[in-house]
Amino acid sequence: MSNVKNPPAWLGVMGGGQLGRMFAHAAQSMGYNVAVLEPAADCPAGQAANRLIQAGYSDVAGLDALAAQCVAVTTEFENVPADSLSRLAQSVFVAPNAHGVSVAQDRIAEKAFFVASAAKSGVLPAPHKVIATDADIDAISEDLLPGILKTVRMGYDGKGQVRVKSRDEVRAAFQSMGKVACLLEKMLPLAYEVSVLTARGADGSSVVYPIAENVHRDGILFTTTVPGPNITADCAAKAQHAAQALVAELGYVGVLCIEFFVLADGSLVVNEMAPRPHNSGHYTIDACVTSQFAQQVRAMAGLPLGDVRQHSPAVMLNILGDIWYEGEGDDVREPAWDKVLALPGANLHLYGKEEPRRARKMGHLTFVAPTLAQAQQHLNAACAILGIEP
Repeated sequence: MSNVKNPPAWLGVMGGGQLGRMFAHAAQSMGYNVAVLEPAADCPAGQAANRLIQAGYSDVAGLDALAAQCVAVTTEFENVPADSLSRLAQSVFVAPNAHGVSVAQDRIAEKAFFVASAAKSGVLPAPHKVIATDADIDAISEDLLPGILKTVRMGYDGKGQVRVKSRDEVRAAFQSMGKVACLLEKMLPLAYEVSVLTARGADGSSVVYPIAENVHRDGILFTTTVPGPNITADCAAKAQHAAQALVAELGYVGVLCIEFFVLADGSLVVNEMAPRPHNSGHYTIDACVTSQFAQQVRAMAGLPLGDVRQHSPAVMLNILGDIWYEGEGDDVREPAWDKVLALPGANLHLYGKEEPRRARKMGHLTFVAPTLAQAQQHLNAACAILGIEP
């Protein structure tokens, strides 16, 4: 197995956020060294890494330094330039590769990929239309409204999205977005949202984690519950099959998260994918045999993929900077972590971000318990302590 990269080899990460930090922890626990490329000096991943290369994501000298140091490189966010990944791939193994990341970066390319793969995946995206000109707005079919207008690139945590009910509202939203290329998606009767975390090795083997059910607030993930309490066994199997079919069709190596909508009639619609570990997969650190970050290490190092078995029901709560503030004021105080950690099954993960800001992801809490009802009960108790509406 000449493609295996054994510790203490160096693994590289493009991006210095919390996903890179948790990747570094997982890689180091397996004996690897980690180098992070990131322009910000004090970043979550840089605090944990063995080496921080402080450089922009397109900086040639920085990229060459990362490639020279590492035997494999991954990315911790999808908006890293695909050209940078291509440059790295000239001299080092890159997972995921530039193609997979570029498809996920562009909503038009992503939707086209989902449509082209539907025969194998068994799922389709919501009806949609590209909006690039005023003429495109004139040509909107009435059955696409009401809908959501989304920028084609750089949208995350609800950013770059506007709900629209009429052609005039589409026109106004398109104008407010600076007339950048957008995608109009038909709003569907959504029952709930699930995400499927899958991983694929360079040898074509793949694994898929249990179905996670997600609740969002203000466009940001609020809670993830696993196993998903509402999804049927048939629908879960269909979503897992679709995820594995899509990751294979993409020729992807690494961890990939795919979000699906389950509609009121029980049917499944594929929404979007993230070419990296995902917020909704953080529960795997505390509730699964192999965390999503350890799985990413295995995939990029050419190791066998790990056991995805979930040993405990789990509920994950995102911790935003809001809880450091009293009411609407600007006074900051530390949350009562001692009271939270007194709750059974509490696992606290803070990301090392120095400044708490409202709506900024500062960490997460995962509660594991013998039953899902107990995990949810303890999460609700934590919300009460932290002043979060459950």
